[in-house]
Amino acid sequence: MLVLTRRLGEAITIGDNIRIVVVDISGTQVKIGIDAPKDVEIYREELYTRVKGVSFGKITKGKKKDDSNK
Repeated sequence: MLVLTRRLGEAITIGDNIRIVVVDISGTQVKIGIDAPKDVEIYREELYTRVKGVSFGKITKGKKKDDSNK
């Protein structure tokens, strides 16, 4: 994992078309703004694990549950 330090108003660029900006810092919370193409899906991690069924700490193998029979 790459760890970077940024201050309020500073940004990080990923590739040619994704930019992450520190918008606000309040106590232990940091607000970030993300500029990315509309076709790039962006989720908070806790929502991504629910939507995609993936855990970043653990990779699971197996078939995806087929809901077409419901």
